[in-house]
Amino acid sequence: MRSSLNVLAGIIGLLSICKDSLQGYHEKRLLNSFFGPGSNYSNMERPILNESLALPVHFGLTLQQIMDVDERNQLLSTTLWITMEWNDYNLKWNSSEYGGLSDIRVHPDKVWKPDVLLYNSADERFENTFHSNVVVYSTGDCVYIPPGIFKSTCKINIKWFPFDEQHCTLKFGSWSYDGNRIDLQLKKNEADLSGFMKNGEWELIGVPAQRNVITYECCPEPYVDVTFTIIIRRRVLFYVFNLVLPCALISSITLLGFCLPVESGEKLTLGVTILLSLTVFLLMVAESMPATSDAVPLLGTYFSLIMMMTGLSVVLTVIVLNVHFRTPQTHVMHPWVRKILLVWLPFILGLKRPGPMPNMCPPKPKICRSCFKTVNANNVNSDKNHGRSLNALDLESRSCSLLANVLELDDRPKSLQLLNHNTFSSPDHQYVVRRRSRPQQSGRVENVEDILTEVRYVADRMRAEDTDMITTNDWKFAAMVLDRLFLWIIVMFTIGFTGGVLMSAPHFQV
Repeated sequence: MRSSLNVLAGIIGLLSICKDSLQGYHEKRLLNSFFGPGSNYSNMERPILNESLALPVHFGLTLQQIMDVDERNQLLSTTLWITMEWNDYNLKWNSSEYGGLSDIRVHPDKVWKPDVLLYNSADERFENTFHSNVVVYSTGDCVYIPPGIFKSTCKINIKWFPFDEQHCTLKFGSWSYDGNRIDLQLKKNEADLSGFMKNGEWELIGVPAQRNVITYECCPEPYVDVTFTIIIRRRVLFYVFNLVLPCALISSITLLGFCLPVESGEKLTLGVTILLSLTVFLLMVAESMPATSDAVPLLGTYFSLIMMMTGLSVVLTVIVLNVHFRTPQTHVMHPWVRKILLVWLPFILGLKRPGPMPNMCPPKPKICRSCFKTVNANNVNSDKNHGRSLNALDLESRSCSLLANVLELDDRPKSLQLLNHNTFSSPDHQYVVRRRSRPQQSGRVENVEDILTEVRYVADRMRAEDTDMITTNDWKFAAMVLDRLFLWIIVMFTIGFTGGVLMSAPHFQV
């Protein structure tokens, strides 16, 4: 039993070996009949029976991967499979005569093939496909699928960067045969994307195809080409997180600069620092963009507007600082300026000025009524004696009343005319001092008048300082109002052009 099984296995193996040898024999015989010594086949011959007709060549494209899009050099690198099909009547055979052999693989240098090249190639070798074998069928149909990595030129439109959509063309055509010799036809109206590998930066929208017949100035014959348009859209997530978002945060810091107190001394420094930061971001964008003046990138426009806004905020900060540190000795606040800055704008902006400043002057001294009473009694006696001199108590009482009521004198010059009429008024008494020219009392009266002059000078000085302080506070409040006004201007400007830039983008999606 075991011996019979071994014999059966040997017979089966022998039959398989014989079959392989017969199959290889028929393929070798077929190849020798086509390409061996004595064969009439020439790879220079255009395989068509009627030479006045054009040979149909069907062209197809399979996109495998988008490797790189070089915006600066405007180049597109892709991995493609090219498919070309035609019929060669010289390569037909009867499969039954060759052991049922229906197809063979032939080196591309052995058979005729169309010289279809990528017109807009940017590769140094210009043609960089791998020369794979040509599959030849018994009907004479030939299929040539050479893969390759193609580097082609692509006109990059940076107007909407990074929300842009690029249309890169791949133009294929015969380099030496015109349309009267080769009729290049499309297998499908678009490229085959079944094996496409997704790209992290670009989203593939589609690859439509179009057949064109063009007559060039150099040659009167028409030339046929097939053009595949690779439509890709940039994924903006990378640029949003690395460029747009940091720029938006920096611009928001510009708005916070208007909330910084003037006394901190850092408002101007903050604006200049933000301006320098935006300059760095703009340089980063410029490095990846082609050096062209055809269009300005949308992101570059956004950064430029942010820089303009930051520069404007620096100028407005200088204006606020200038108004804040104004004094009555250097500037005069005109009535219309006071009306606008201290009344209208605060009402519109919703600003309420703090309560009145506390009185910095010392309180007015109360009237020394005991002195008035003593001096009044002495005055009555003096009036009775008609010529009696003022005693020491009279002078002391007069000094006390003068020093106690000097501020009241200035506030009510009509009712208390001390210097001109030497009159004091009180609710109960009235005392009129008649100056005496007695030599023994003149020195003491002059001392009292000197003290009165000094005290009045101090009071006037304090009132002037109070007035200056009020005016200075008015300028500070005006600076606060301008600071708030400029803040709203910058906020509206930022929101306006940011929304305008984003809404103008044709494809704003992350």
